[in-house]
Amino acid sequence: MREKIDVWQGTLALMVLKTREAMGPLHGYGIARRIEQTSDNLLSLNYGTVYPALLKLEQEGAIVSEWGVSDTNRKAKFYKLTRAGRKQLERETRDWDQTTSILARFLSPAEEA
Repeated sequence: MREKIDVWQGTLALMVLKTREAMGPLHGYGIARRIEQTSDNLLSLNYGTVYPALLKLEQEGAIVSEWGVSDTNRKAKFYKLTRAGRKQLERETRDWDQTTSILARFLSPAEEA
């Protein structure tokens, strides 16, 4: 059995936004499950951290919520990406790409001449 790892600080919002972009409106539990599935169940996702992240993204205007009915016929808040959220996703994706590129230089340094 593979050991699950914790979500890196600062990456949850990016994963939520990207999941929102790819999947359309989902409720919080659905977003959390999709993030775990996308990670091939390698991420350890505390559901208690997903809802505060959703609230923060909503307060920032990156997502909006609307009440609806889940697959299990329960009342649930469904979240959609806004125009501001798409811009934030683009910005955070660029920042993440730059960060991983910098880290890659340290992890695989070029041979010195």
